[in-house]
Amino acid sequence: MIAIGIDPGTATLGFGVVSLESNRLRLVDAGVVRTLSSGTDAQRLAELETALYGLVAEHQPDRMAVERLFFQRNVQTAMAVGQARAVALLVAARHALPVDEPTPNEVKQAVCGNGAADKAEVATMVQRLLSVTLTGVADDATDAVAAAIGCLYRAAAQPTTARPAAGGAR
Repeated sequence: MIAIGIDPGTATLGFGVVSLESNRLRLVDAGVVRTLSSGTDAQRLAELETALYGLVAEHQPDRMAVERLFFQRNVQTAMAVGQARAVALLVAARHALPVDEPTPNEVKQAVCGNGAADKAEVATMVQRLLSVTLTGVADDATDAVAAAIGCLYRAAAQPTTARPAAGGAR
């Protein structure tokens, strides 16, 4: 089973692709999608959509985890994150992917066993679980990988159901 995790943002969107085979987690891909600040909101969201379509087409995930906005003091930032989340949810819907929408605390709980873990603790646990080094990897990508891991854990705990045929054509 393969999951793609998304840490949404309009300027920087983190993604992480993780597989679970024979009870073993494996990092497939991780990184960030950056959009140009000179672009309009519509252009930036279109860039995110194109990038996410490409990632889903390349990796053929079985599920998607899109981190839910839990709390944001800055309304402008919250709106931008919400718009990026909407793009990710649309891409998931177009590909008939089941979606998990965990809060950041739920991701931390799934990966670290502690919903109050800090970014360093999450990065350390992700590295341990995947037997990789994430030195130099953006926090957004690490957070997305953690979301994908949590998504796989939840899916593994659920009864097996067949996935509907993808409706990926645009």
